[in-house]
Parts: sequence; C-alpha cells; structure tokens
Amino acid sequence: MDYMQQTVKDTCGTDTDHCHLKFVNFEAQDNHTAHETEGLSTKHLVVRRGKPFKIQLLFGETWNPHTQVLVLEVWLGDMSEKFKAQFSGNQFNPERWSARIFSDELTLQSVTIHICSPVLSSVGLYNLQLHIMTTSSRRSFAVGSFVLLCNPWLKDDPVYMPLNAQIQEYITSDYGVLFMGSHSNVRRRPWSFGQYEPGVLEACLELLQVSPQHHSDKNRDYYRRADPIYLSRVICAMVNCNDDLGILMGKWSGSYKDGVRPTDWSGSADIFHRWVSSNCNPVRYGQCWVFASVLCTVMRVLGIPSRVVTIFNAAHDTDGNTTIEEYYSSTGEKLNMSKDSIWNFHVWVECWMRRPDLGPEFDGWQVVDPTPQETSGGIYRCGPCPVVAVQQHCLSTRYDTPFIYASVDADIVRLILRNGQVVGRKVDTEGVGQLIYTKSIGSDKPENLTQTYKSKKSKRGSSVWPQPSGPTMICEMMVAMSPEEASSDLEVSLNIDGEPTVGENIAICVTVTNWSSSPRVLMEHLDAQLRELNSNVQNSFWKEHKQVHIQPGDVLKLRHTIPSSEHESVLADDDIVNVAVVIKDVNTKERVLDVQEFSMSSPQITIEIEGGDSIEIRKEYTAQVSFINTFQKTLNGAVLTVEGFGLLEDKQDARLTLLKQGDKIEKKVSITATSPGTKVLIATFSHSNSPNVVSRCFHKVSVTRQ
Repeated sequence: MDYMQQTVKDTCGTDTDHCHLKFVNFEAQDNHTAHETEGLSTKHLVVRRGKPFKIQLLFGETWNPHTQVLVLEVWLGDMSEKFKAQFSGNQFNPERWSARIFSDELTLQSVTIHICSPVLSSVGLYNLQLHIMTTSSRRSFAVGSFVLLCNPWLKDDPVYMPLNAQIQEYITSDYGVLFMGSHSNVRRRPWSFGQYEPGVLEACLELLQVSPQHHSDKNRDYYRRADPIYLSRVICAMVNCNDDLGILMGKWSGSYKDGVRPTDWSGSADIFHRWVSSNCNPVRYGQCWVFASVLCTVMRVLGIPSRVVTIFNAAHDTDGNTTIEEYYSSTGEKLNMSKDSIWNFHVWVECWMRRPDLGPEFDGWQVVDPTPQETSGGIYRCGPCPVVAVQQHCLSTRYDTPFIYASVDADIVRLILRNGQVVGRKVDTEGVGQLIYTKSIGSDKPENLTQTYKSKKSKRGSSVWPQPSGPTMICEMMVAMSPEEASSDLEVSLNIDGEPTVGENIAICVTVTNWSSSPRVLMEHLDAQLRELNSNVQNSFWKEHKQVHIQPGDVLKLRHTIPSSEHESVLADDDIVNVAVVIKDVNTKERVLDVQEFSMSSPQITIEIEGGDSIEIRKEYTAQVSFINTFQKTLNGAVLTVEGFGLLEDKQDARLTLLKQGDKIEKKVSITATSPGTKVLIATFSHSNSPNVVSRCFHKVSVTRQ
C-alpha cells in the first residue's frame, strides 16, 4: 500500500458509535520538499527533526472538537510519547513532541495536523497512532510510519551547518570525488554515494537495527540515537564487519576471486544492496576508500554533514609512540620488520557536529575512520576525533586523537641494518601527511586541508600549546626525538623523473653532495620493490650497484633507468613502487639513505557520450569507449570492458586477439539512466601479455529528469 495515502484500520476501541479515522494522506510531496528529503525513499515518509510536517486525516463521521480530543502517539521500538493535537494558536514546543490543528471549522470531517518532533529526537523509523478521546471512551488507530533524520538546516540541531552551499555539498549531493595515488601523482576518481537509490535509506536504518548496541539494549540504543557522536561511533564500527554484522570485509592483498576487487567499486548503492540481499553477510571486498565512501553515504542519509578526506603518506602507528620505524638492508632493500607502516594514501571521513562533551572549541569537523586498523573501546572503529584537537596536539581529547595525530604528523625513523646491527639512521619529520585533500564545494578540484590538521608552528620546538577550556582536556607536549648524533658530510636525494607509466621506462636521478674537504670513493646501491597497500613490500624486481668517485664540494647526478621489460609483468595501474638508495663511503663505512615512493599510471582509455556528459533519465544514448595501444609491442588477448551501475544492466566488452602498437580497440554501448543524479561509467582494459596489468577509466555522467 502506498505510504502517501492509506486507509486506516481501527486497532482498538471502546465505543462503536465513536468517530473513526477512515483515511490518511501523508502529504509526501509537500513534506519531502519542505524537509529536503525528496528521493530518499519511496516506502516511507522521511522528515527532519525539529521541523513540523503535516498529515491530513479523513474521518468516517464528522469530528467534534468540543467533545472529542485528538491525541497522537509516536513509537520508537517500545518507547512512546503521547501528545495532544491543539489548535494553531499555540506554538510548537522545541523540547517535546507537539501537534497543531490548522482549521477554523468547529465540526470537521477532514483535519490537517502539523506534527513537530523535539530538536534532539532520535533518528529512526517511528510508528504513529491516533487516539480519539472522549470523557468516557477511547478509540485508537494505526496511522502509519515515518523516518526521522537529523536536521543540519536547523540552528539548534547539533549537526547544524550555517552555509547552504556546504549543506548542498555535504548532505544533499550524491556525487563525490576520491583522491588517490601518491602526493606527487594525485589521481581523481568519481564516486556515487547513492543515497537516492532505492533501498539505500532502508539499508542504513537496518544497519542501526543489527548493531551490537541495539541487540544488547534496544531502548538505550534508541534513546542515544539523538546524539551524532553516538551515531558516528556505532555506524563507524558497522561499516566494517570485524566485530558485528557490518557491511564490508577488508582485504589488501591476494586473490579477490570470491568477491569484488576493491578497485572495481564505483558507488555505495550496489554494496548496500548486496549486504541487504545476503541477509547482512559482509560484502567482499573493501579497502580504505570504499569503507570511507560507504560511511559517508550513511551519514549523509541520516542528515549528518560528511565528506571523504584523503591523507597522502598516512602513518599507521601500532604502538602509540607517534613514531614510525622502517628498516632497510645495507643495499637498499626495504625489510618487512616493522608493525608500523606508511600508506601512500589513506581515506577517512570528516563529519560535522558540535561536541558538548568537550567544549565549543572542539566543534566542527570530526575524523571518523571505519577502516579496521586499531580498536577503540574494544571495537574496530576510530573517532569522532576533532580535527582542531589534532592541529593543536591535544592528544588526550577523545576519541582516538593520538592515533589520528600520528596518521598525519608522525616522524619516520629509517634504519639501515647489516648483520643485525644498525649502520645508518635517518629521521624524516616531514614525510607523513604531506598532503590532505577533499573535494571542493561545487567542483571536482581538490581542497587542501593540510593546514587544518598540521599547525604552522614547529611540532617539536614550541614551548607550550594552548589548553582548551573544555572539561579536563590536557594538551600534551610531544617529546622531541633526538637527531642523529653526528651530521653527515654526505648528502643524498633520490627523485623520479616525470610520471611513471605502465609499459614505459622509469627514470631515476640520485643526487650526491660531498660537503667534506676530501675526495671520496662511494658505493651506490639502488633497489626497487612493489609495495602493497598495507605497506608490506614484495621481493625486489630491480637492483643496481656501482662505484663512483666524488671530489670535495662536488655534486654528482647519477641517472638510472628501470626498463619497461623489467617491471611490466610486475606493476599495474595504481601500484606503488618503493625505491631506495644507499650511498656508502668505502673508507669510513658511513652510509646515507634516501627513499621515494610513487604510483604507476596507465595508458588512457577514452569515453565519449553522444551529446555530452549530461543525459536525460530513461532516454537512450550511445557511449563510445576506446583504447590505443601505446606500448612498444603487440598485445595479445586485448579486452576492453564497460560497465555502469544505473546506466548498463550488464558488463559489455570488446576483444581482439592481437592489438598492434598504435592500433585501437573500441566498444560502442547504449546507455539508459534509470534514476536521476550522478552516475559513473567504468572502462577497463587488460591483455594476456601481463594479466596483472589493467587500465581503468571512470567517467562522470549527470542524469536529469525529463
């Protein structure tokens, strides 16, 4: 039965001659427009807390307001509250449920009632009952149900956001851009948050219903859902499946044949649909950007402003000392000896809310990270942590501030080992958190958030950090790590020339400066390894060693090339390469290290849509997808695949047995959008010469109503 208007059944009564409720109109179109919830659900009326919504009641007989009182009752689980519908001269009570009758008639058959929830109502699916009361009787009717969400448009709501442009970007927009790759080679990737796709809102509500907090104490969980701090911690844990019936299972290496490769996702809706249809079994597989994007979808659905944030060179500090240790052999090979790690990029979510538990100085953006790395309160989740607490180094601020601080500002200590002994050491105070990006408001360009996390003051040298005025918050001083005992007369830096591309040579330049007054004989050791997303490295795929001579005060530039033939069977698009150089003084045995990590690019796939990238819903268009072989060889078994959730029902592909250098493979597909909003076409190219090498292209399509 359509929720917008339905016939009502009597649930209980004590007087058969009593006026009865015959019909209800939920005024869905007007309510959804007024509450900024249009498109979120076709099954439920969706409204926002603290703002009145209206329903129209049609009685079987004329209702007499002099003898019959209308009492409404809202139910959330087993908790309920009754409130009398009064005539419109009275104001709504912002702290209690209230209802107003808007009519000048004294005897009525049709009545419009405006209902308003308290500003701090709990988020959830409510049931509504109507009781028609007289001095001697009561008759009750089940009116229907509605979903209540947070209200960032309302000043008294803890998630209030003052600028409408911000709300449009961080609540109503279902389109985002993820920034990936490395700080020196930033990639953009569109993502469809999908909050307007059928079933997504209902999946988000189900997520709350199957949480451990709800199963352990339903009424307490319902009561606490008024608080965005509580909601963010529950949802953060439920996005991963490590402790509960969460949505996603993480995987960072190995085979993905029993699920979906994380890089293949382009939106959240498909993930929610799979989770619900599998009876809340985890969807395989996710990595940080997938976890974060799904969390962002849930928060936007519930009305909490959210954005996805990428930290390039993000640290994972396992022991809480805000220092990351890395180990290298004396010939430059990185060793898998540390539990700490540096991720070339990591993605989490910022949610906007007030922090009455900490004080107003900690209001605003809060880090919430659903990627299962470390536990918080015994559960795999992280946050909400105020961004300002990270910037001001207030490390005792809850939740998980030391871990977040280390992610963006830890020191890296790189140690060179030989026969189990440390023979070289380098401290990098700038490598972590080099760049922090989110999507700009109304644009696909990045907004640089680095300075919102990292104070311009020296993190090691300042005297005292200002203390917050919130309750018992202590800003901790960071203990300075001692520098290397003696400065070196050798200086070395390693740089990658250009943008490394799969199938092309990789150019490396090592610069060595001799600041001493003596000539020196040096051994140069270079080592290149594929680095997995969790920072573990594989065996070296390229090495080089040579002896060089340098005069006092001289600067040497040593150029090297990794031929494509030595990496094309190992490296694929988006892969991360760790290259290290160790320079050893043959006489003094002094060793100096430098490291660079970079991501691989792939040859470009072209996607063109007839008439441009804006299309109308339910109208057929043609998309032309093509790839030109820029490799310096013929490719065998070339496959070009096209897919797009909400645009194509199934994957479509083109295949060629041989694709010669300079030749093109192309596929023409017909696309039809099934819903408005932003959609993404995904094209992938692969070949059998190197099965691991895959090129991908993501193309944004804007879908409008006819």
